[in-house]
Amino acid sequence: MVLGEGISFAAKSGRMCGDAIMRIWKEKGKVTEVDLKEEEEEDGKKMKSKPSSSPLPLPLPLPLPLSNDGSVIGWFFTNQSTPLRLLTYLGLGFISTPLLRMGKKRKHAEAAEAPKKDDLAPPRPKRTLTGRKDGEPEKPSDSSTHTVFRNKEKVLITCSRRINYRYRHLMLNVVSLLPHCKKDSKVESKESKGSTLNELIELRNCSSCLFFECRKQKDLYLWMVKSPSGPSVKFLVNAVHTMDELKLTGNHLKGSRPLLTFSTNFDKEPHWKLVKEMITQIFATPKDHRKSKPFHDHVFVFSILDDHVWFRNYQISVPHNETDKVDRGGLDKMTLVEVGPRFCLNPIKIFGGSFGGPTLYENPFYVSPNQIRALEKRKKAGKYVKKVKAKTRRKMHEMSNTLEPDEFADLWKE
Repeated sequence: MVLGEGISFAAKSGRMCGDAIMRIWKEKGKVTEVDLKEEEEEDGKKMKSKPSSSPLPLPLPLPLPLSNDGSVIGWFFTNQSTPLRLLTYLGLGFISTPLLRMGKKRKHAEAAEAPKKDDLAPPRPKRTLTGRKDGEPEKPSDSSTHTVFRNKEKVLITCSRRINYRYRHLMLNVVSLLPHCKKDSKVESKESKGSTLNELIELRNCSSCLFFECRKQKDLYLWMVKSPSGPSVKFLVNAVHTMDELKLTGNHLKGSRPLLTFSTNFDKEPHWKLVKEMITQIFATPKDHRKSKPFHDHVFVFSILDDHVWFRNYQISVPHNETDKVDRGGLDKMTLVEVGPRFCLNPIKIFGGSFGGPTLYENPFYVSPNQIRALEKRKKAGKYVKKVKAKTRRKMHEMSNTLEPDEFADLWKE
């Protein structure tokens, strides 16, 4: 029997194919009638143990494919409830495989029922710009309760190009003292520096600016600016001494919040009040700032002397011995140790806008450093003129007062 003939024969009649296979196996002696009877009795017992109301369909013998040499690999009887017994013929003998249950064809799992509308949680309302949700009732506003002010002051510190090394070190010292500041790259000192710096302040999300402007590598000007609406104050910086230059013994925690103290002169005139408010907003570290530490261990001192603002930084030194603990209000045991840096601010003008605008105040006692250097040069030039005049006067005096000939002048020539 070839492979094609066996497949076509099996396709014509499953029952005839099953009988043919049984006849072939009986002739070869691989299957006996006793074995078939035993298998039928076992299947009958299993069917009786599981009675069913519906009549069972007749078993239908189905052939398995034939091997390459034409022999039948196996056959089985099947219906909706009978077990499947697979008989395999491999040429070496008769092998009976374990019983395989073939149940009804499983139906596809029914789609999960859609949850009812009542079971669904209500959709989360969207947040509005004011922070409240749509549909949420507004809380009753009491006239007695006010919104808590939160200080979000951020200071941009930068300098101009071609700045001197001493002034650059001073700027870095100020940066180390202010944990709420942001440092940026150098800016060209031109007439358009105001618009450039205003854009930088807006990009860095700052509200104030300290701009160190150096001119002729000699003069340092400091701009204190509130952006974008102003005001702004322009100072001339004198008497600069950095921390590395002073080498003082004071030392305080980096990032701690300072105490600001002002002399009583700041409350006498309106322009000094404005300067005091500007200094307070810029140099005071906001509470609960992410880079600050909740300690007050140093003091910024601003005092007015000779129409100049003098800056000093002191550490609050407290004894740390267990026996010498300081009580509240015990200021006698506290001492101040200077840390640095030192500088002096000479106010020039106060403008109504940011880096410009209408002039609110102009210092009448201000003298520019260029005028001071010109006066010094004139003084030095006056000394030279005096020397030249003295020489001419000496010559005129000698010509008008000639000496008489000395009778002993030629005495020793012989």
